[in-house]
Amino acid sequence: VNAAKQALSKAGRDPSDVDAVICSCSSLQRPYPAVGIEIQNALGTNGFAYDMNVACSSATFAMQNAYDMVRAGHARSALVVNPELCTGHLNFRDRETHFIFGDAAVAVLIEKAEIAPAGSWAILGTKCVTKFSNNIRNNFGFLNRCDPSGIGKPDKLITQQGRKVFKEVVPLVSEMILQHMAELDLKPSDMRRLWLHQANSNMNRLIAARVLGHEANEDESPTVLDEYGNTAGAGSIIAFHNHSSDLKTGDKGLICSFGAGYSAGSIFVQKAA
Repeated sequence: VNAAKQALSKAGRDPSDVDAVICSCSSLQRPYPAVGIEIQNALGTNGFAYDMNVACSSATFAMQNAYDMVRAGHARSALVVNPELCTGHLNFRDRETHFIFGDAAVAVLIEKAEIAPAGSWAILGTKCVTKFSNNIRNNFGFLNRCDPSGIGKPDKLITQQGRKVFKEVVPLVSEMILQHMAELDLKPSDMRRLWLHQANSNMNRLIAARVLGHEANEDESPTVLDEYGNTAGAGSIIAFHNHSSDLKTGDKGLICSFGAGYSAGSIFVQKAA
């Protein structure tokens, strides 16, 4: 709720201006009622709200949903909220995962260009890709909670095969981004900055190099992983929030997240006047 209030304040909007709320994250508190509706109630927004979960790609997938509903006329302003409480599904005995994650919440307001405030970012295009994999998995759910053979088992928390994920996700994401750039008639030289998913700096370095055609520096592909940890879907949005104010009108960039599913979402943006 605090992240949502900050997003509305920065955009100069009141809760009454919002027509839809999407709560999208990898760690939803419960199946129902939708957490998004509770956020809607706490903020006092209009219209409707719902939840969705695409693991570490939750924020970008929700932003595409919000973008599509605004373009279709179903909402003037759609609020995406991404509360990632990763601590809740960590196995603190698993050295593959427990030390890399952090908790965070971010929010993004998507609305029609004609009503957007000065200094906003225009969305040039969105793209989402999924490919099934068990290499990042959590089996916890209300259908298996009473199975005595599964109580307390480590598969009810996050499990990850890190090396396999690295090997398979880097080409998946790189190819998606390059294909998306071609669809939008964008070139690597058009990219002022890449705000990538904050899970693995080596992974980001390889993806950025494949996209840009050269080794990216910290200015071209900023890192917040060292400060916040892996905050799942929130990471790329935190990177954008912390490292976008210096860009000028007309500058273009990419917000990209990827993770369990596998799933990957890319959003190309341009700084508006």
